[in-house]
Amino acid sequence: MTDRPQTVLVVGATGSVGRHAVAEALRQGLTVRVLVRNSSRARTLPAGAARFVGDLTRPETLKAAVEGADAVVFTHGSSTSEPDVREIDYGGVRNILSALGGRPARIALMSVIGATRRGSGYAEWKRRSERLVRASGNQYTIVRPGWFDYNSPDQRTIVMLQGDTRQSGSPADGVIARDEIARVLIDSLSTDAADHRTFELVSEHGPEQDDLAPVFAALAADPAGSLDAAEDAENLPLEGEPAEVRRDLDEVTAAHLKQ
Repeated sequence: MTDRPQTVLVVGATGSVGRHAVAEALRQGLTVRVLVRNSSRARTLPAGAARFVGDLTRPETLKAAVEGADAVVFTHGSSTSEPDVREIDYGGVRNILSALGGRPARIALMSVIGATRRGSGYAEWKRRSERLVRASGNQYTIVRPGWFDYNSPDQRTIVMLQGDTRQSGSPADGVIARDEIARVLIDSLSTDAADHRTFELVSEHGPEQDDLAPVFAALAADPAGSLDAAEDAENLPLEGEPAEVRRDLDEVTAAHLKQ
């Protein structure tokens, strides 16, 4: 059994999924830290969460937040603008991993359904952030949720899919409640069967499961040493990637190998 993380840093804690992740982590008895751009944004978060002020675009502001944390949950997101997703969504993952300096931490990353869709700068930068996590050498779970809150009240059964084949760009790809996304992210931190798994997360009609371990266990693990997820289309060749992306991957890998 993997040692259960004790101290988790929630990145994007004041967002609509992050707030649920903070509450769920506290409910499960974890010591919770939250990263916020300024202290005023954290006023409505539970008092049990320790506040750390930092900017995801400025690596030097992140070290205090990651110091001593043995898990990181990424729920942050900017907009669908390619420059924003490059600097914040992708850059935030890169900069947190840089602040860790190769020190092991369990990772749960909220990505996006349709991450392997070509021709979408938004999706491609989300996919690149996934690749950074895989290259880091950490234990990880990458969750690609469907459309938030389009589910009906009786649509609570959690379903995990692989292959990223639902790419209509509409709720037809699947729907899921925000609190269920948060629960899956936090549950993954202490579930062996969730390690090195990447999946699309949707809900179907029926009750929410009490135990998600069997659902995680039914998934295929990402191939060892691969930058891509199990069953994903191999349609983003590394040799064609921007030089900055290849450099970031090399730096993340090197930091891990030094440990």
